[in-house]
Amino acid sequence: MGATKTEHFTDKQNQIATIAKALGHPARIAIIEYLLKVNECICGDIVNELPLAQPTVSQHLKELKNAGLIKGNIEGNAICYCINEETFDVLKTYFSNIIAVTKDQKCC
Repeated sequence: MGATKTEHFTDKQNQIATIAKALGHPARIAIIEYLLKVNECICGDIVNELPLAQPTVSQHLKELKNAGLIKGNIEGNAICYCINEETFDVLKTYFSNIIAVTKDQKCC
């Protein structure tokens, strides 16, 4: 398998690609939607909300955290998760720019 050559792209392009990859699984979208719905840090309820085994949910949480989409804080024996607003601001800016540019384009 060939190298991805990420060094040929800007930091911003690599950041958006990492975020997009993390959002590329429906279980991760479901986790994000659940965290938005409860609007607070969640410690153990996420496993009960998804039709997945605990290790699978943990792996999805790890991917979301590595991409910066969620934050995790240790509270006792549990890790509590919540939305990372800063990363969603990056996405908002990115997609707002795309919408602004494409709004005025006169392409096929």
